[in-house]
Amino acid sequence: MPSLSPSDNVAIYQRPVELLQNLIRFDTSNPPGNEAECINYINGLLTEAGFETTVLAKVPKRSNLVARLKGEGTVPPLLLYGHVDVQITKGQTWQHPPFEGKIVDGCVWGRGTMDMKGGVAMMLAAFLMAKAEGLRPAGDVVLALLADEECFGDFGARYLVENHAGLFKDIRYALGEIGGYTFYVGKQRFYPIQVAEKQVCIMKITVRGPGGHGSMPQRGGVMAKLSRVLRQLDKRSLPVHITPAVYQMIQTMASHFSFPSNLVLRQLLNPAMTGRVLKLLGARWQSFEPLLHNTVNATIIHGGENVNVIPSEVVLQLDGRLLPGFSPDDMLAELCRVLDPGVELELVRYEPGPAPPDMGLFPTLADALREADPDGVPLPMLLPVVTDGRLFSKLGIQTYGFTPMKLPPGLDFMQLLHAADERIPIEALDFGAGAIYQVLQRFR
Repeated sequence: MPSLSPSDNVAIYQRPVELLQNLIRFDTSNPPGNEAECINYINGLLTEAGFETTVLAKVPKRSNLVARLKGEGTVPPLLLYGHVDVQITKGQTWQHPPFEGKIVDGCVWGRGTMDMKGGVAMMLAAFLMAKAEGLRPAGDVVLALLADEECFGDFGARYLVENHAGLFKDIRYALGEIGGYTFYVGKQRFYPIQVAEKQVCIMKITVRGPGGHGSMPQRGGVMAKLSRVLRQLDKRSLPVHITPAVYQMIQTMASHFSFPSNLVLRQLLNPAMTGRVLKLLGARWQSFEPLLHNTVNATIIHGGENVNVIPSEVVLQLDGRLLPGFSPDDMLAELCRVLDPGVELELVRYEPGPAPPDMGLFPTLADALREADPDGVPLPMLLPVVTDGRLFSKLGIQTYGFTPMKLPPGLDFMQLLHAADERIPIEALDFGAGAIYQVLQRFR
């Protein structure tokens, strides 16, 4: 339980760092989540500020919260949403405890600082500031703070979308997680704003063969077959595909460089050259690989019961991610060209992604970032992971990943997600809260 005492007499919305520290100190590792105490704390802040709130839960201890800032009603409402559950820290070694919210070297350290209690703190600070300063945006602003994003959203966004859709009536645009953070190419700062995301495509491979006694040598059994499957998945990439969001992202980046750098970047869009260019650009650019392919990773193996029995069946679970516009049939067809004929490949779970992006709010977000950092370049981005955006899209809502952070060179946002020593610079947190407030002021 965090310390909730205020610092001096400054309103909490002017102290996003302290707000984040308080959020971190609720251990909402998912599983099991247990988000209710964290949501109750936030609910107290909002009700004290004069908001009417709605707290909803599919099961006890997995709460969600919705609040609304009234606007002029001349445009559809804007949704701000984020999740308060975080990934587990089991097996990780941290320099500083993950649930204490310590400030060291100008950063707040802890699980969720990047994903996404830092973003929630930004949104809360902007939302509370708007109320305190009497801001009346053109449309209502709806704040939704959610459980369970890290485990498919069944107790969070999915529950609200399927059972309480009326809370989001007429909303067209939303600000969610992962976007607006600094990405450096040389000295140039770019701010990728998520406009699209990949799709969940979970599969499994079943490998069968003769079982037997563990004392008897066996060649070509299920373990040997499994090792061949794993080698094939490791060595062979799936085909390159250029989606509209990635095309626009890379073209925008290339336009800010002169020859030959601009030519090299544009060659990423040539499927015959994509792999070579990524190798040439080095490790820093490997985060672009999943933007250009459907991807699959082997993540879980089930097989064998006793150490002295050779198993006759092993099941390999695969985490597949589809690019926008592609289907599970496309994934299965691409994998069949990588794997040996006859491999038992089965679709386990597919979740369609959002519709093609509606870019209507993008100029407003880009302008807010340019005002915050005139030397930065906003650009659209395809996110290689999935978010609750896929669920809100079922209501016709376009999500933009927009939790802005001006990061120093060397601090890689994507490398810190779900990792040990997750942290956010204090300046980046203030930057993000200010940029989101700018969006609320500009929202028309």
